Amino acid sequence: MPVLHRRDLLAVLTGLTAFGLGTADAWAKAPAAKSVKKPTPPPRSKLVFLDPGHGGKDPGAQGVRGTQEKAVVMAIARELQRELQTGGRYRVMLTRSSDSYVALRERVARAQSAKADLFLSLHADSHPDSDVRGASVYTLSEEATDRETAALAARENRADAVVAGMRLADKPDNVASTLVSMAQRGTVNDSRRLAETIVRTFGRNGVRLLPRTHRQAGFAVLTSPDIPAALVELGYLSNPQDEKLLTVRQHQIALARALRGSVDAHFAAGAAIRKA
Repeated sequence: MPVLHRRDLLAVLTGLTAFGLGTADAWAKAPAAKSVKKPTPPPRSKLVFLDPGHGGKDPGAQGVRGTQEKAVVMAIARELQRELQTGGRYRVMLTRSSDSYVALRERVARAQSAKADLFLSLHADSHPDSDVRGASVYTLSEEATDRETAALAARENRADAVVAGMRLADKPDNVASTLVSMAQRGTVNDSRRLAETIVRTFGRNGVRLLPRTHRQAGFAVLTSPDIPAALVELGYLSNPQDEKLLTVRQHQIALARALRGSVDAHFAAGAAIRKA
């Protein structure tokens, strides 16, 4: 730096000191740079996986007028997909998007691979007694839960298994069993709450229900260890009244809206539980 410039700088600093502002004070008085807050990313929308039962070579139940279960549940799944996607609150995927056959375990695997937040399997059953009619909701039974937990924790079955975001392949047997058991227990409880919500919402919306509406069984599509799941029997195709209703678009829309209300209530209750 030239001598003149150095002297000028010294004179400026001397002047600041004379006014009671030393170099440290001068820097201290300088306005602080404003910190810029990073924008908070919007919350991830929930992914709901819909499973229209049967399909392809497997038509499912057949009604007294020839209605096929696979067609009815696909129509209702499409209506529910539209209802859930309105407003952008949910992302929705289907285990099958056409009249195709998908193995039961593959349906669960697709939901797990996509990291679904909820799994709803839609069906329309038949019964030897044609007077039986009404909707019911199934969740995984205790016996099936224990079976699935043991199978998933078994070394030969956990090569590609991921539970609660953790791979089980490299975990010791006792750790894998504990992780699966904890995840399964929480998922079963969430599934039961989901089923009870569906039963209440159906009742409020005038959907006819079977006695003892919430039931338990070992359905393969309910066996994900970390995705709350329910299988909804929307009615009985073996009953003439149920069969007719299940083919009427207005009733299909009503069922879809009741199920959307159930999904809304389920996630709202989950948020309330986390805050409590």
